[in-house]
Amino acid sequence: MNPRPRFSPTNLRMDALLAVLATSLALLTACGSSSSGNGGNPTPTPGGPTPTPAPTSAPASYSAHGSVEQVYILDADPGAQLSLVAANGSVVATGEADAQGSLIFRNVAAGSAYRVTGGGGASSETFAVTAPDDAPDASFYQSQQLDDGYQYIETRDGTLLAVNVLLPGPAEAGPYPTVIEYSGYSPADPDSPQPSSAITAALGYAVVGVNMRGTGCSGGAFQFFETLQATDGYDVVEIVAAQPWAQYGKVGMVGLSYPGISQLFVAQLQPPSLAAIAPLSVIADTGRGVLYPGGILNNGFATGWAEERQREARPGGQGWSQRRMDAGDEVCIDNQKLRDQTPDILQMIADNNFYHPEVADPVTPALFVHRINVPVYLAGAWQDEQTGAYFATMLGNFTGTDKLHFTMTNGAHTEPLTPPVFGRWMEFLDLYVARRIPARTAVADVIVDVINDQVWKTEEPLPLEPERFTDVSSYEEALARFESDPPIRILFDNGAGSGPGVPAPVFEASFDAWPIPQVAPTAFYFDEDGTLVLEAPDEEGVDSWLYDPSSAQRTTLPQPGTEWLTLPPWDWQPLPEGKAVAYATEELDEDVLMAGSGSIDLWLTSTAADTDLQVTLSEIRPDGFETYVQSGWLRASRRVTSDEDSTELRPVHTHREEDAAPLPAGEFVLTRVELFPFAHAFRAGSRIRISIEAPGGDRALWKFEALPADGEVINSVARGGATASRVVLPVLPGYEAMGPLPECPALRSQPCREYEELTNDQG
Repeated sequence: MNPRPRFSPTNLRMDALLAVLATSLALLTACGSSSSGNGGNPTPTPGGPTPTPAPTSAPASYSAHGSVEQVYILDADPGAQLSLVAANGSVVATGEADAQGSLIFRNVAAGSAYRVTGGGGASSETFAVTAPDDAPDASFYQSQQLDDGYQYIETRDGTLLAVNVLLPGPAEAGPYPTVIEYSGYSPADPDSPQPSSAITAALGYAVVGVNMRGTGCSGGAFQFFETLQATDGYDVVEIVAAQPWAQYGKVGMVGLSYPGISQLFVAQLQPPSLAAIAPLSVIADTGRGVLYPGGILNNGFATGWAEERQREARPGGQGWSQRRMDAGDEVCIDNQKLRDQTPDILQMIADNNFYHPEVADPVTPALFVHRINVPVYLAGAWQDEQTGAYFATMLGNFTGTDKLHFTMTNGAHTEPLTPPVFGRWMEFLDLYVARRIPARTAVADVIVDVINDQVWKTEEPLPLEPERFTDVSSYEEALARFESDPPIRILFDNGAGSGPGVPAPVFEASFDAWPIPQVAPTAFYFDEDGTLVLEAPDEEGVDSWLYDPSSAQRTTLPQPGTEWLTLPPWDWQPLPEGKAVAYATEELDEDVLMAGSGSIDLWLTSTAADTDLQVTLSEIRPDGFETYVQSGWLRASRRVTSDEDSTELRPVHTHREEDAAPLPAGEFVLTRVELFPFAHAFRAGSRIRISIEAPGGDRALWKFEALPADGEVINSVARGGATASRVVLPVLPGYEAMGPLPECPALRSQPCREYEELTNDQG
């Protein structure tokens, strides 16, 4: 094991530790659904067992191991034909060893006395396959000792995971409040801690960075958020909590993006030694939220992230793991043996363009976060250029605990690191992991300065909020005060509270639940001359546009990598005349605040059997500029919604293949488009605008595999009468904006453009 320097406020080398933030803050979006098959890996034979092979007692040259609903084989002859045999002698799966002599059987039923047979009458010893809830005895976890520095831990199936431990002092000087960062990036890299690891180590926590199986120097094969990754995380929690230097025998989990999402998967299994989780910039739905928004493939960031995961899951695919192998780390070398069993993520994506519940449900956090029973601090941004805003749709599903603290704001992927959010995050960890009265040290201000220097690069000072517990005399009093905060906290006008684009809000509002109970769904109807009105017009009309998917690969940032700056070089183009329709209200008499999802209810027809839609909400300002607020997407053939889950404000589409249907020729059909969650303060004197066009051009990193136009495709929406198209928005009655209209540009991740009137083509 390589020794690590211990971190303390006196020898922290803060600049070196936190300078990694700009480069190591990993890019993530939820993508790559698991395949309904196994990416080329063998599965149990359907239709019942096959005949029993001839009995044999010849020992095998390979080794076979039971896992959680899986079996893995090592050191077979390359190309060897291997069979998985159940206790009753039936063959349940067959497969061929890869070039490294390895093979994984997936989707294996739990049971004992399995064995693997091969050519020449060889047979492995028997072994058991376990279910996800078959956790080892506590003695398994207690038997593993972790020291300061780089090392390996063993999961329940014998796989060794790479870990890096950062202790704030000698182990014998503990115990220390302890957190885990767990992902497929490089949290175990001993030379470059991930952002949340670096930050919590600087704050005096013991930190354990763990690489998921199939990544870095960890053993096993990678598959996108398979159950085995969650059970590994359970084992990691219990092993770390059993260390004598882990305070209270409990641990928290931290991380933004990938390591934030992984917390949801682990916490749903309810490891008994988990104290709390603090997931930042996460997802709610792998497919519908990021990978296939509205049923349209996001082949910008989403597939790019999947390609990167595929590449890094190869043997030595991460630079730090290759360096360790080159230096002679035999465990890391041995741990690469199963890497060729990693399924093809991009093929999985292609195979699952529709929603297959057996595949998609297990990787949809919205469906299982109700099982999380520990305190949760979750934060995210409405315009997150990677994971998007769909995370907010699951906030009401966290019913397993009442210790919930959610913060949302306009902005980008790194917004949870901004001072207003970061300050509450520190309080949360102090209270639920360290169990102490939150007390800020000078280190916290240094951390913010370094993050600012590396991420936002503004010369404006970014002070933390005033401390809230200086007058508290007991931990119990501090905890009660923190828990008296309403669970929903929304920051408004982030970017206008200091210099333009500097991550600071103008004001905030708190609420008791999400969706917000005070919200009044307010309908605005499409009318002639591109107007939005509060009453459905009696007179019918039609507006049409030419479907043009040529902008599907265009983003609002011509210079990737600038999205976190205070004022990125936005290039948000005006709506193309004749290729979009738009509707706007009259000037508002008073401020209108909104928070929630929206629905654009279109009576749609097209000259094509199918078409792709992008709807965009914006604010037309009295100074002649227009500010981006939020978007939504839909492939029209996916228009069927779930009656059980949909509301007036949020159409929830099934996206099942059996529900898909072409548009009826020459007939207007109701097509509801889901506007992703947002919160925005429309100022008096501004106008609310909704536009409809082909996908593309409104997002910083998302691109779309839009349907091609077969000849000239004309889309049309009806308005008025029995086919009154409308937009329904989440208005907060009685709320007023604090502060004047922000500069343009100023708001974080909300580009501005000069407003240009659009003439709708009346069909």
